[in-house]
Amino acid sequence: MTRVLLTGFEPFADSAVNPSWQAVSLVAADPPPGTEVTAVRLACAFGTALEELSAAVAAADPELVLCVGQAGGRPGVTVERVAINVDDARIPDNAGRRPIDEPVVEGGPAAYFAPLPIKACVAAVRAAGIPAAVSQTAGTFVCNHVFYGLAHLIATERPTLRGGFIHLPYAPEQVVDRAEPSLPATVSAEALRAIIGAALSTRTDARIAEGATH
Repeated sequence: MTRVLLTGFEPFADSAVNPSWQAVSLVAADPPPGTEVTAVRLACAFGTALEELSAAVAAADPELVLCVGQAGGRPGVTVERVAINVDDARIPDNAGRRPIDEPVVEGGPAAYFAPLPIKACVAAVRAAGIPAAVSQTAGTFVCNHVFYGLAHLIATERPTLRGGFIHLPYAPEQVVDRAEPSLPATVSAEALRAIIGAALSTRTDARIAEGATH
């Protein structure tokens, strides 16, 4: 059995749910064949989320880590390419913190590319009939904070670990009063299962165009 750690976030910004936690919980309850999936909910709080992530990795000792977050407004599942070493919060986190232009890791590299076959993962989600794309930015809020922290942990302490960050659209119940794209949690969970499969079976990423012009 291949050990997989999935993390999702608690709700934030006055929302009652977070689709990331909904989806990873479903995958943990019904994991892909041959995998043992642990799901952990992280606080939407700078610093605290990284402490919780580090503890979860130590406890699960996984071979693959996928951190998952909410990207409201995006029309599909997005696999993040790069994590940057900056916290620049437009809104406060759930602990009331709002860092501006602070490093995630003091003295760390400016950025890390995801140690994940991102294009193969996107192709696998599309093959399952679910909209997906490579994303060139994970933002500068707690999602990027966790993504950078995971990449730094892999680079400095766990070089054989594979991992990355996935953003999900809103859940349908979050947009009943406005016209914004959403995906049911069951569909997002199926996308995560496809990503797990691609991440575990692909060592050399697909060479296909998934860039952006702006």
